Amino acid sequence: MDGYEKLRPVGRLEQYSTSRHQMGFYVNVAVAATYHLPDTYVLPVKDYVYQACEAAIAEHPALSAIVADDHTQDPYFVRLPQLDLDRIVSMQDRKPGLLATEANGEPAPDLDLQTLLATEHNTPFKTPDASWRLRILLDIEDECQFTVVFIFHHAIGDGTSGKAFHQTFLRALDSIGDSEKTKSVIDSPSNPLLPNIERISSMSLSFAYLAKKLFQAKIYSRRPAGLWSGSKIMGPSQTRVRLVPFSKLLVSAVRDLCRAQKTTMTALLQTVVARALFANIPDSFTQLVCTGALSCRRWLPEITDEMIGVWVQGFEESYTRDAVSALWDEARRSRKTIESVLKMKGKDSSINLLQFVDDYQEELCLSKIGKDRETSFEVSNVGFVPPQMNADKPAIHGMVFSQSASVMGNAVEFSAATGGDGCLVLSVSWQQGVVEPDLINEVVESIKQDLYALAEVS
Repeated sequence: MDGYEKLRPVGRLEQYSTSRHQMGFYVNVAVAATYHLPDTYVLPVKDYVYQACEAAIAEHPALSAIVADDHTQDPYFVRLPQLDLDRIVSMQDRKPGLLATEANGEPAPDLDLQTLLATEHNTPFKTPDASWRLRILLDIEDECQFTVVFIFHHAIGDGTSGKAFHQTFLRALDSIGDSEKTKSVIDSPSNPLLPNIERISSMSLSFAYLAKKLFQAKIYSRRPAGLWSGSKIMGPSQTRVRLVPFSKLLVSAVRDLCRAQKTTMTALLQTVVARALFANIPDSFTQLVCTGALSCRRWLPEITDEMIGVWVQGFEESYTRDAVSALWDEARRSRKTIESVLKMKGKDSSINLLQFVDDYQEELCLSKIGKDRETSFEVSNVGFVPPQMNADKPAIHGMVFSQSASVMGNAVEFSAATGGDGCLVLSVSWQQGVVEPDLINEVVESIKQDLYALAEVS
């Protein structure tokens, strides 16, 4: 793109997202956080949001990067010289959401946020606009409370990056002075874009793993008998979203049970989702394949959870109808799978196979239309943000992690995050027509029943 500073080529994992976005097969990721400001913060919310955005832009070079030539096999990042916050940020009034409660004491779904996310996950980015945007929901009953929805292109950030943005945003809010000038046009930083995962990870493949994958791709790949994976792969994409919140009391009780049972919340969620699906699909389906996302940052040099970029890999776990009746046994088995993948430190990961892709749009997107899906559901958990113990400082209360449906990916995606209020929100997203809304409703109710029952046991 003429007139823009060229940063670096798009990495292979990043290109997986640029091609999906360009084809309309996967649009974006979102992480929302509800902020509470102390009474001493007297400026309009817009001033605080714009000043915090300025700090985030200065700290994270990914926020000023956009993708050029994403329709080709050689896309690259360029830097926007400036970012106009009036084009990136929009605000609207909302009613109380994450703090509302149902009759049983559990938090009520945030319908304002749910509606906004459904719209945003169906709205792609357009060059030369920024690869991210903010939607602010203002609480009409409490001027000190507002929800910041950070929507971003998956080529500039993974789920952990969304949480990193909010942690930067929170630190900025804490350091803002009333006398500081609020700017709407922000000059981009000059610091280089952080490296893609291929530059800082060995991305190694064992001969046995490579031989197996080549055999499956070129010669024969048997679909597991009885596998449920929704409809065949089809376009166009229309994402549906449902938010399912759980109280601090329930989350704390279930987390304690996980520790006692020697497993983790993520492993339990995978198992509970599998149980819920089996309970609501025909008995002829006897197997489910779950995909999960793991952050690679823990073994990458100089990459921390405070940075924005794409350093993530996937893994798979299979569940059978008979086995999920033993919930804790399956949850422990799932934890062991996660631990075994982590010990590999990126070796034999499916993302390492991207080096063999010649045409991302054709091979990874178009060629799959009309075929059966290989996986059933995804569970991705970005973890929690610590609570703010000082009432005189800005704080994050609720947090939501959500993503658009993937045309050639899982039939249903479950994305989890826990805010500073201790509440966990499960965001369920699916492609319209791939699964029926009634099935989603039934699965959600089964998940809630399982988790409520576990909390009562504790």
